[in-house]
Amino acid sequence: MRTVVERELELKLVLSPERRIPVPARLGYVTGDPYAVHVTFHIDSAHPVHWTFARDLLVEGVFRPCGRGDVRVWPTKAEGRAVVLVALSSPDGDALLEAPAAQVSAWLERTLRVVPPGTEGEQLGLDDELAQLLAQ
Repeated sequence: MRTVVERELELKLVLSPERRIPVPARLGYVTGDPYAVHVTFHIDSAHPVHWTFARDLLVEGVFRPCGRGDVRVWPTKAEGRAVVLVALSSPDGDALLEAPAAQVSAWLERTLRVVPPGTEGEQLGLDDELAQLLAQ
């Protein structure tokens, strides 16, 4: 059975040190894709933007800077609040997003209860698939 863990939250798109605009978003985690987290940005409701990256990257990024390339994550403070910054790069452009650390952490804890770290492979059912193949 597939389990889905979702959370709606408001991120801030950082345009400059003084300017941020709110971006409604949804964090998603599906046990059928246990290594990944999915983020949907509702920038324009007709055309939401989807990003998928490693759950481990977000888990580590809550505590320390990590990632390279398309997705980088690090903790910091903004206006006295703990936040997680997520830098996304694509051929279409770059974005720096600020997420409330407490909300991201609470959501991640829910995903880690559903699929504890190190047990992701069990969710894929590869052992069952292999047994079926060898039985034929």
